[in-house]
Amino acid sequence: MSEKKNADHSEYIRVHDDTIEKINETMPEEELLYDLAELFRIFGDSTRIKILYVLLQSEMCVRDIAQILNMNQSAISHQLRALKQSKLVRYRREGKTILYSLSDDHVNMIIDQGMEHISE
Repeated sequence: MSEKKNADHSEYIRVHDDTIEKINETMPEEELLYDLAELFRIFGDSTRIKILYVLLQSEMCVRDIAQILNMNQSAISHQLRALKQSKLVRYRREGKTILYSLSDDHVNMIIDQGMEHISE
């Protein structure tokens, strides 16, 4: 019986080695994994999520976002800065007003998939 265990164990190790090798070949570079972790960290704040959800509905200025979320403009600006640095939000100037929007459809998809996941 011990021979069978050893045979099974060594067979398991070979399969495991193949899996490890395959994963190591496809593992992204450390810097990319760090960037991905930073992206998900940005989603870890409910105020930033609320701002993204507002911008999912419409392009808006800081004043309007602050009014919707019942927060001061300074707090909203601070969070928008973090969202811009993470390339989740972009802005454009219209006269004296700066309007914010989601950077691209990927942000929309991340929010939608997150909501779908927690709703299951």
